[in-house]
Amino acid sequence: VDLQSSWVFVEGRISDFRFPNAVFLLPPAKPEAPPAPVQEKPSLSEEEVERKCKSIIDEFLHINDFKEAMQCVEELSAQSLLPVFVRVGVESTLERSQITRDHMGQLLHQLVQSGKLSKQDFFKGFSDTLEMADDMAIDIPHIWLYLAELVTPMLKEGGISMRELIQEFSKPLLPVGRAGVLLAEILHLLCKQMSHKKVGALWRETGLSWKDYLPEGEDVHTFLMEQVTLSEKELSAEELNKQLEKLIVEDKANDEQIFDWVEANLDQSQMSSPTFLRALMTAVCKAAIIGDFRVDTAVIKQRVPILLKYLDSDTEKELQALYALQASIVKLDQPPNLLRMFFDCLYDEEVISEDAFYKWESSKDPAEQNGKGVALKSVTAFFTWLREAEEESEDN
Repeated sequence: VDLQSSWVFVEGRISDFRFPNAVFLLPPAKPEAPPAPVQEKPSLSEEEVERKCKSIIDEFLHINDFKEAMQCVEELSAQSLLPVFVRVGVESTLERSQITRDHMGQLLHQLVQSGKLSKQDFFKGFSDTLEMADDMAIDIPHIWLYLAELVTPMLKEGGISMRELIQEFSKPLLPVGRAGVLLAEILHLLCKQMSHKKVGALWRETGLSWKDYLPEGEDVHTFLMEQVTLSEKELSAEELNKQLEKLIVEDKANDEQIFDWVEANLDQSQMSSPTFLRALMTAVCKAAIIGDFRVDTAVIKQRVPILLKYLDSDTEKELQALYALQASIVKLDQPPNLLRMFFDCLYDEEVISEDAFYKWESSKDPAEQNGKGVALKSVTAFFTWLREAEEESEDN
């Protein structure tokens, strides 16, 4: 071996190097291993997707951070889940307050404006709700207004044109004759946000005709006059009872959801009306009656914030609540001790004041005399205790 020179394999090539006193033999470089395949994230189930969307929406509505919400939505975009996000956004705000629907609508507008949400995904997300809207109107009488509140932000610059939005939204509504109702609500809302003149100009720019969105043969002028009247119509006592019972008894909605519903459906004067106060008390009492006509005090305690908010420490309002309670007990044929159990709990939780109890006891209102005699006898011990407690307090 020539010690002055060695043949070295370097990357498959032969090179001539001269080294004194040594021979270096380098083995051929090993071929690089192929990169490990990228493992795809396991696809989420429909329930998991909806839960993820709901979480993003709830957090957004709580802190109102548009930037963070849009970043979260980008993750959904990669998995083609944006229509689900839109659908869940609509469903989870439909029966909440006007403010939550406005914020949700603004978020959808910003997503479309930034290109993160396509028009196609926006319309696809709304389609399920629109297809069921006519049936949903039975339980949600103001559904057309609520849908309008969700979509009107989209009509701002950079969103979707009025023509395109109306044409797409009308597809599932025309067969059931409801396209014109939603259109009227959208235009009515826009008139509150800008001048009538500007809304008129926007409508003319669409090139659309009212008669194309009404059932065949319906007069446009008559329809529009009816819509103006309906938009100002108050919920009847029967509707109020039905809606509050659904929220409190059937759905077991939390306080925030109930506050949202009241704020969305009633104005300030309606919130103070005997009709509403009685419906509220009736629903709470119905939810609290269990088993063999006993009172679940935990239910009353849970609803104390709602009762306090709307009764507002006002003796007259509290009296209306007691009239509603009396009527509920009479309707059940006055089970023994049931009224007394309610009185004890409402007094202990400071929902009803002593003055209101005494006012109910002495009331001679002809409209409230049904079952009053039996009701009074059933709570004789309560009033005896109340007076004794009052006298003892005065002595002390």
